[in-house]
Amino acid sequence: MPALEVSDVSVRFGGTHALQNVTITVEEGSVTGLIGPNGAGKTTLFNVVTGLLSPTGGRVSLHGRDVTAAAPARRARLGLARTFQRLELFTSLSVRDNIRVAGDIRNGWGRSHRINVAKETERIIELTGLGDIAGRDVADIPTGRARVVEVARSLMTQPTVLLLDEPAAGQTEQETEVFGVLLGRLADSGLAICLVEHDMSLVMRVSARLHVLDYGQILAVGRPEEIQNDPAVIAAYLGGAA
Repeated sequence: MPALEVSDVSVRFGGTHALQNVTITVEEGSVTGLIGPNGAGKTTLFNVVTGLLSPTGGRVSLHGRDVTAAAPARRARLGLARTFQRLELFTSLSVRDNIRVAGDIRNGWGRSHRINVAKETERIIELTGLGDIAGRDVADIPTGRARVVEVARSLMTQPTVLLLDEPAAGQTEQETEVFGVLLGRLADSGLAICLVEHDMSLVMRVSARLHVLDYGQILAVGRPEEIQNDPAVIAAYLGGAA
């Protein structure tokens, strides 16, 4: 059973189909890439999955449970977390406090499965390689590192499914290399990751499977090597003639 399953999801804004009968699956213990041109509907799909946007049709399931009508907070409690294309951090707080606040919020969900916030914060700082800047204000760190802070903060909610919206934007080549290793480590721990990213070298390197969106519809699904050689994908997104 997939950790996340999106089945025949459609979204319409007036007469425009932002998404049309989109189906994707995200498996535990792997990275699933979601790629496509700007405006293809990738962030719209993330908004549907997280409950920020109601679909016109279709269904969203987490671990086999239908959450199509569930509120965003309910989905978070069931193990769903995400980052945003535009950085959403507390710039007046330190890196450590940005991460810690997510743990405090999580513990506020209820008495069951509470975590030791201080201990878990330090574990995630080490896991994500943020130890050298943990005490600095987020406003004072480079964008590429701030992207990792947002991922680290998401991890504090103890998710089983993690949606990442262009997490490598603003990263240097070296930072992206390190980030790819982190994604592999997170997947190996059992986390289900759905990655939206325009850095094709990163996507192809870390993804076990790719879904390609074009004009709100799934254009292709397959392993990275299959997608790279798909004539329709080459014409629509990767560049070149079909």
